[in-house]
Parts: sequence; C-alpha cells; structure tokens
Amino acid sequence: MEMERGIAPVEELTSGASSRIIPVFRGVRRSIISREAAIRGLLFLQSIFLWILILIRLRGGRSALSSKPSSMVGSPLPSPRRRGVGFRKDGRLSAKEEEDAQKRRVLAEQVDMAFPLSGSRCRCESFVVMGTKKNALFCRSWIPASGNMKGILLIIHGLNEHSGRYAHFASQLTACSFGVYAMDWIGHGGSDGLHGYVPSLDWVVADTELFLEKIRSENPGVPCFLFGHSTGGAVVLKAALLSQMVAALKGIILTSPALRVKPAHALVGAVAPIFSLVLPKYQFKGANKKGIPVSRDPAAMKAKYSDPLVYTGPIRIRTGHEILRISSYLMQNIRSVNIPFFVLHGTADRVTDPLASQDLYNEAASKHKNIKLYEGFLHDLLFEPERDEIGTDIIEWMENRLKQ
Repeated sequence: MEMERGIAPVEELTSGASSRIIPVFRGVRRSIISREAAIRGLLFLQSIFLWILILIRLRGGRSALSSKPSSMVGSPLPSPRRRGVGFRKDGRLSAKEEEDAQKRRVLAEQVDMAFPLSGSRCRCESFVVMGTKKNALFCRSWIPASGNMKGILLIIHGLNEHSGRYAHFASQLTACSFGVYAMDWIGHGGSDGLHGYVPSLDWVVADTELFLEKIRSENPGVPCFLFGHSTGGAVVLKAALLSQMVAALKGIILTSPALRVKPAHALVGAVAPIFSLVLPKYQFKGANKKGIPVSRDPAAMKAKYSDPLVYTGPIRIRTGHEILRISSYLMQNIRSVNIPFFVLHGTADRVTDPLASQDLYNEAASKHKNIKLYEGFLHDLLFEPERDEIGTDIIEWMENRLKQ
C-alpha cells in the first residue's frame, strides 16, 4: 500500500480500527523466552482459564435454574446484561456510566445539525430509540423540506466518533431528495454506555437491524440504503450477511471499512480473549500517545479531535478484541457477501487497509458491486478536502441503483 510522503510512520491510533490494534508487548522479541514458546504457553494458560470460566458459568447456570419453578426450565430467557461489559446485573448502567452518558446526551442535543449548503433545505430532528439490550440509542434525521424522498440512507458512524459529524453529508443528500437517518452506537455520542467502550459489536449489528426496521416501518415503500464508515463499515457488512437485511435494502455503501485488522503482535491476539473477559474496560495507557492523520484538511482534523463527543482516549481491551473478532469473521465470510455494494477507500489510508477493500470487491458474490480508490486520500473520506466529490459519487451510485 502506498503511503503519503512527508508523514512520519506512527503505530498508535486515536481513530477507528487499525491493521495494528493495541500496540503492546513491543519488547517481547528481546526477551529470553522465544516468541513461539511464549505463544504456546499463553495459549495453554488461555485454554485453562477459559475452561474454568465455562465450568463456573455452567455451575452458576444450573443453580440459577434449580431455583426457578419447573415451568421456567427450558423456556427462552432474555439475554442478561453481564458484569464487566458495561451494565450491572440488573441491566442498568453503573452510576458513573449513567452520568457520563447523560452528559454526552446533553452535548449531542446541542450539536448544530443544520449545515448551510446552496439549494439544501431540510427538517432536522434528534430522538432516542431503545436498542436490543434496552439501551438508549441517540439518533438523528435530516428530511427534505418537501417531505418527498426518493430514497433513505441510514448512517452508521465509525469507532470513537458520532452521528452529528455527518451534517454536511446529510445536507448534500437532502438536496438530492434523499432522507437521512443516523444512529450513535452504544458507548458513543449521545447513546448509553461508557464512552469509547463497546461490549459487543454484535450488539451494534443487532441495533442497526432494529433501527432499519423502525425507519422502514415509518416510511413504507421508500427504498433504503445503509452506509458505514471504518468499523461502522464492518458492522454494516456483517449486518448485510443476514438474508432479511438483503431483502430490506437496495444496497450498502462502505467507506474505509475495517477489514483484515490484525493485532500489533501475535501475543496480543493470543491474550486478547482472556483480557477482554477479565479487564474489558481497561485502557492501554501507551496505546494512543500519537495520532494518525485521518484527513488532509487541517481544519477537519482540529474539529474532530476538539469535539468532546469524539473519544480520544486509549482503546479499551474489549473494544479492540471486538474489532479483531468482527474483522476475522468478515474475511472468513467475504465470499458470502451478495448484497449490492459500493466500497470507497483512500490509497494512503493508514488506519484501515485499502487492499482489503479491493479483496472484498474481487471476492464478494454480489452481482452489483463497485469500488473506487482515491489516490493519496486518507481515512476519513467524507472529511477530506474533496468531500463534496466523494458525496456526489455516493449519491450517483444510489441513483443508479434506484434505476436498476
């Protein structure tokens, strides 16, 4: 992959998924124990630890069932909120996390959703939807002033950011008679959860499906598209593997999707499952000392990293593990993708891999698929100086899909 000149290489990230998640254990090669022996030892310890956890949970599950009436045994039970994954046993946020979420929701409601653009008039609203885990999801909508929509685009933002950043793109879309809806994931923007913490990306996939169902029910007959950026692109792609999602959508758009994400070191991949269970919210303090450029527009960079709703802290262990997990799943199932899609990537992106997007295009079973690689562009395509050109490319693709 060709890198942009004049930018010194850095390993640590503050934005999105990376081909090098959680950069720790850098000195392992200098240790006395060989790399192979260390990995084998850690895998052995991991296996023992996981078996212990399974046995504990099985014993706990039996005792819980034995205390229930016989009519309850074997009946479907609601998914419990687990300790250590963002919620207390009773399903509520901890007091600290609830306070954090409420503060962010106030900030989210104060975001100016109107973005002046020639010829663009729209109605802007924010609202809250209950997610699949009974967690509040902060959402936004931009609807053409006329109320007439030829299509709807649902936006799933990237890791660490929020839906309010897409007002300019929404203004472009509404000017072309597209309605826009956007959802903040759990732990992001104005939604519930600890800031920057994602207990499970499968929860985000399920919330995305729920959100789409809600919007479709409120707008019967209007064709829908799903858009995802970076890790949000991975979420959208996994959702699109569901047959009901394929039937509900005219297509998906992916910008800089998080595919083929690898750990910083083989040891990280070996221990991540353990640490994500034991210390899910722990942050590697040295993981974000430097930032990777995500846009060639200095004003866009400043706006992003001065935004209090953008998480800029070190990545949390469970969040990093979830990115590794969804990325691995998608690469294993890349040939099963059969939904129409348009993938866009900058060739100088140093956060996610443009070559993985090329592999998606080459190997997916979709009959209608398109790819566009932007020479020298960075990760946040819709915040590059050429953002209007990229927005136009997306709109033209959707309009062509509506004709087909």
